[in-house]
This record gives sequence, structure tokens and C-alpha cells, in this order.
Amino acid sequence: MPEDVAAEYEGYLRRFSESVGPLAPGEFAKHQGRLIQKLGFEEFEPLYKEYMGLASHYLEGIDRGDTINDLVVKLIRDHAARLILTSPV
Repeated sequence: MPEDVAAEYEGYLRRFSESVGPLAPGEFAKHQGRLIQKLGFEEFEPLYKEYMGLASHYLEGIDRGDTINDLVVKLIRDHAARLILTSPV
């Protein structure tokens, strides 16, 4: 996981502006068919860390040949949409 969450947040702000448009933190918009809220750093950090953990476990499971639970896939996709990231699933 990248150590510099602040740099990741700057990337999120850039992606958000490019993909969704200029909004203030706390405002809502549609992205990838989901209603998402622009995150302040305080909301971004735990969501980003959770997403990175979920995605990492998912990819490790795929490498091992594990069966993947549909709920895990949904969580990863939801987090990716909120973080304006491309989901690995």
C-alpha cells in the first residue's frame, strides 16, 4: 500500500474533477451508475485503506485459485467508484 495517502488524495481530487466535475467536499454526483459523495481527506483515508486491503486480498485469492464471494466483488466495485478508481474486478 502506498505510504503517502496525501499524494493518493491529490490524485483522487484530480480524477474526481476530470471524471465528475468541480464539486465541493460533501456534494453528490453520479459516477459509474452510482451516486457518490466527494470526499474530504478525513473520509478518503479510511475508505482508501479499506479498498486497498480488499483489492489486495481479492488479487491474492485469484492467484491462489480461491472462489470469490460476490459480496467482495460488489464491495470492491463500490469502493472503486467512490474513489474514482478503475476496479480490478
